Amino acid sequence: MATLRVALVAGEASGDILGAGLMRALKAQHPDVEFMGVGGPLMQAEGLTSYFPMERLAVMGLVEVLGRLRELLARRKKLIQTLIAEQPDVFIGIDAPDFTLNIELKLRQAGIKTVHYVSPSVWAWRQKRVLKIREGCDLMLTLFPFEARFYEEKGVPVRFVGHSLADAIPLEADRAAARAELGLPEGPLVALMPGSRGGEVGRLGALFLDAAQRLRALRPGVRFVMPCASPERRAQLEELLAGRDLPLTLLNGQSHQALAACDAVLIASGTATLEALLYKRPMVVAYRLAPLTFWILKRMVKSPYISLPNLLAQRLLVPELLQDDATAEALAQTLSPLIEGGQEQTRGFDEIHRTLRRDASNQAAEAVLNLIGKPS
Repeated sequence: MATLRVALVAGEASGDILGAGLMRALKAQHPDVEFMGVGGPLMQAEGLTSYFPMERLAVMGLVEVLGRLRELLARRKKLIQTLIAEQPDVFIGIDAPDFTLNIELKLRQAGIKTVHYVSPSVWAWRQKRVLKIREGCDLMLTLFPFEARFYEEKGVPVRFVGHSLADAIPLEADRAAARAELGLPEGPLVALMPGSRGGEVGRLGALFLDAAQRLRALRPGVRFVMPCASPERRAQLEELLAGRDLPLTLLNGQSHQALAACDAVLIASGTATLEALLYKRPMVVAYRLAPLTFWILKRMVKSPYISLPNLLAQRLLVPELLQDDATAEALAQTLSPLIEGGQEQTRGFDEIHRTLRRDASNQAAEAVLNLIGKPS
């Protein structure tokens, strides 16, 4: 069996997790394999030789990207040259579409098979990017079924592989065990998750705490738990908490334990809503953007929903309170009945969890091997 040479590029921690899972599955199906490209510590532990540290690609926000644009463009150009010289059997770009889609296009033109793992949200906005994807990509691997349907309609070869989080999170989480582990008492418990970035916490943190205070008036015994994504977020939230009288436990990270322990969640729209869904915790989704950004996005976004649970259910399964509708009063009123109720939501969540639970890494590996004519 000839050595299989696989190039991968991931740009951030979530991509490093997916990449490592895919590499493990490729080795299991085709043991004689060699990896090159760019990845983080998990991918390197699976045997990737990283051309440069993945952190150099993890840039958030427009302004930060502009400051680093010259470096990013130079790195991408060098990477393309290196990979064309190396001629791997296949190139896999993991997420980070602004960086990887361009590499895929150039490599495919040079005769290298290309795969993109994790669809950009083209179905929601900037739909013209699909043309670039169709031109640059031999195969798109999607985490969600509605994405695969979109690509099929646009004539892009696609395979829905499922989501590795759905494989990792049990179908039923043990609430009592999670509470014991976090030292939280019995009684109604609500998780507050205003996002992991400074800007999100700046826009939603005080609002979520105001909503928690209103909720206490409606539900006198309720307590709260709030995972902090980083020491910076913790400091930011401690400042917002100063002077408030709230029975609230701040956690360092531990968002999965918080979700397992709680009865309901007040949550910012984003990936965390998928985790709340997989833990089957009823939720209210809120989001606020800068007014101008919201105005622009409202005109650009083609989808009727913004939160993943609703996109996956293809109906309004969870309440979405956006911009001016996201008041402390409205959030508390909407959340209150879900603390004991919410069964309709959780039934829908269970159905979605089972759909997404497909052994994603092995599915992805199989699809890649089939593409290059090396089925396991």
